[in-house]
Amino acid sequence: MEITLLLKFILGLVLLLGGAEVLVRGASRVAAAVGLSPLVIGLTVVAFGTSAPEITVSVISALNGEGDLAFGNVIGSNIFNILFILGLSAAITPLVVAQQMVRIDVPVMIGVSFLIVLLAVDGTIDRLEGGLLFAGLIGYLVFSIRQSRREPPEIEREYAAEFAPPSWKASGAVAWNIALVIFGLALLILGSRWVVAGAISVAQAVGVSELVIGLTIVAAGTSLPEVATSVVAAVRGERDIAVGNVVGSNIFNLLGVLGMAGIVAPQGLSVSPAAMNFDFPVMLATAAAALPIFFTGYRIARWEGFLFLGYYIAYTAYLTLKASEHDALPAFSGVMQLFVLPLTIVTLILIALRSWFATRKDKRTPEGSE
Repeated sequence: MEITLLLKFILGLVLLLGGAEVLVRGASRVAAAVGLSPLVIGLTVVAFGTSAPEITVSVISALNGEGDLAFGNVIGSNIFNILFILGLSAAITPLVVAQQMVRIDVPVMIGVSFLIVLLAVDGTIDRLEGGLLFAGLIGYLVFSIRQSRREPPEIEREYAAEFAPPSWKASGAVAWNIALVIFGLALLILGSRWVVAGAISVAQAVGVSELVIGLTIVAAGTSLPEVATSVVAAVRGERDIAVGNVVGSNIFNLLGVLGMAGIVAPQGLSVSPAAMNFDFPVMLATAAAALPIFFTGYRIARWEGFLFLGYYIAYTAYLTLKASEHDALPAFSGVMQLFVLPLTIVTLILIALRSWFATRKDKRTPEGSE
């Protein structure tokens, strides 16, 4: 592997992160100047900005005919967002979910994940299907903006504290902020080209598929803006932002990133059998695992966060062992299938049942009685 391509890959990730940050700053200030509320800015402009690295990398990959890299980036990012980012955020501080939209968006995320699998069964996401997904993103954004009006005042204040500092409206002319948006997009495009070229070079040098590289290194690298947003929000106690950022980003990835990649791919976005047989089911299971946790008191406890982190480590270890055809792979797979997965399923069922019984008990208790 040429050292130049490796350096381009690393610098490409830096440009992606810098471009996303510049894009978010410029676009957020323009949005604030035209009167959008901080909550709407957080749900749309910032959500798009943190997903911008995934968009540019997957679109460039699709244009180059690298379908595995485009798909691996999206699938790996969604798995990384739930297991690593939410896990790390919850490990820092238990996440209490008060935002009403999250309770709607989690089922939407799961439903869209199943839709992607159905569209990919034939081995390709063509331009028509890509257009359908992108239209779904537009509908989701419209729904989010309308639903945001029903959020309680404390949620609006939380987003205002994070996304509407007083300096935004007085930070310069709109033209300057539009220039920031253009500059951020330029950094994203250049960075994505370098990341794609470097990822292909890494895959060829270490003898693994582009799908594995996309699922691991590229997915983690393009998800770093989500890491920063959610972890910082968790540390500051802005727990709704920490959770909403992850769920919203996953929906953006599935509808927006795959939608745009499917539209621009000359022959459609090809789906490898390996992704269909293993990585798609893992993505579905990861999305579904969030459902009982969000609806059991709307709380993600620390131990659940550590459980998510453990699963991400196990998933990455499996990909590494499989890619290298390590002798430990059969034993590792056996432990996961016979012990870890069943134990987790039973634990989640018990949590859901305990919450259901607690809810029924609360409803039966007369108001004002102890």
